[in-house]
Amino acid sequence: MSAPAGPAAPLDGVGIDFGTSNSLAAIHDGTTHLVPLEADTPVMPTATYLDQDLHTRTGQEAIDRYIEDNTGRRVELVPEVVGQSALLVGDPGASSRSAPETLAQNVYGPATEDLGLPGRLFRGLKRLLGDPGTRRLMVFGHPYRIVALITPVLLRLRREIEAERVRLGLPEPIGALRVGHPVHFEGRDPHRNRTAFTRLEEACGYAGLKNVVFYPEPVAATLSWREAAGADYAGTALTVDFGGGTLDLAVLEFRGAEARILGTAGEALGGDHIDQRLFRELLFPLLGKGERWGRRGDERWIETRFPFEQYEDLLLNWTVGYTLNQNRYLAPVRDCMRQEGESGRRFRRLHELIVHNQGYRVFEALRLAKAELSSAEETVIDVPEIDVSVPLTRARFESLIGDFLERLDGAVERALAAAGLEAEAVDVVIRTGGSSLIPAVRGVLEARFPDRVVEHDPFTSVADGLAIAAARDLRFP
Repeated sequence: MSAPAGPAAPLDGVGIDFGTSNSLAAIHDGTTHLVPLEADTPVMPTATYLDQDLHTRTGQEAIDRYIEDNTGRRVELVPEVVGQSALLVGDPGASSRSAPETLAQNVYGPATEDLGLPGRLFRGLKRLLGDPGTRRLMVFGHPYRIVALITPVLLRLRREIEAERVRLGLPEPIGALRVGHPVHFEGRDPHRNRTAFTRLEEACGYAGLKNVVFYPEPVAATLSWREAAGADYAGTALTVDFGGGTLDLAVLEFRGAEARILGTAGEALGGDHIDQRLFRELLFPLLGKGERWGRRGDERWIETRFPFEQYEDLLLNWTVGYTLNQNRYLAPVRDCMRQEGESGRRFRRLHELIVHNQGYRVFEALRLAKAELSSAEETVIDVPEIDVSVPLTRARFESLIGDFLERLDGAVERALAAAGLEAEAVDVVIRTGGSSLIPAVRGVLEARFPDRVVEHDPFTSVADGLAIAAARDLRFP
């Protein structure tokens, strides 16, 4: 694939990095301007929140409203009516002209409907774009297509871009536009890219984004680096885009104004998975995992292992963690809270986390600690809301993610194999994405490509490169 420069490049261009975890936008008019999407940052969480009246909030406001609405809320699940059955209660006989007497009864499914749910929070929907089997999600009895759930985020991006263009004195309508995409969307369906492009283009249309041209995210990151390194750079680059949701690699060859993708590789692996690993390994033991559960039965005292596995998935996915705040989960925890010593203290922490919906705070603390280890040898995972303070060294952190580092190395091997190259043929390796800041990630790359690994704008390179591509009318088939 090549990216030739157009004969009449626009004066300015807009790039949209619609990410799994976060989104950014940039405008390039000779200089790149990151669009301020939130009050103090150009980085906006890719989040949509719908309340019971189907009013929509996006970004950090969506997350804040979710936390506010669900903190301390008791969840009461009721069975959903899935059909009706008819029971024969009187038969007048074959010779009678009277109709048989029947009694209609509702048929109920499992108790899964939360009648008091104030709103639904959606994150990570980009992962579902390429899955043709995920067509609709039910929101308060209304079937919502994936397209409808990502459109509000894109609409917010368009409005903020237009406002920034006014501030910069540029024509208000967005002209040249590039929207980023992974080389391969997540999933196993062979047509997942086509499905994802169709959905994303439709959502852009509903959001008022016209003339959408898709552009590969790792190529955009490489273009951003190339601009900083010197526009006349020619050679072979491996870009490793290791973000919050995915690991995306591309081997590219630059010759003048053209770029070719020689090979690609990817993994459904990102910073979110690392955070979940830290939560599981370091915090679960402090919340009751591995403890015993003692309670009085009808005839004797019963002691079993606490069924912590029933809580794990909901704890690891904070957007649905509020569902733990119901009696069938809380009753066993309250039994165990009465235990003496450290055991009872652990279950009191778990109770506090559940009742006050502190899952998001836990993950924020994990992300902060992970970031600190990029420049320090040790840190502390501090979550005062649940009375947790856990020391963590960089060596311990690296041991916990050892298998993830092996997957990274395997993805590099596959990208080189797809390009038909040995490591020595790569001139530069570009690290981008928040997870690329992990020193052990740098170590994996430097072991294969000594003295050729560079870091480039981990959080903004894709948006920057997309805006440059738009301004210069660069495109990929």
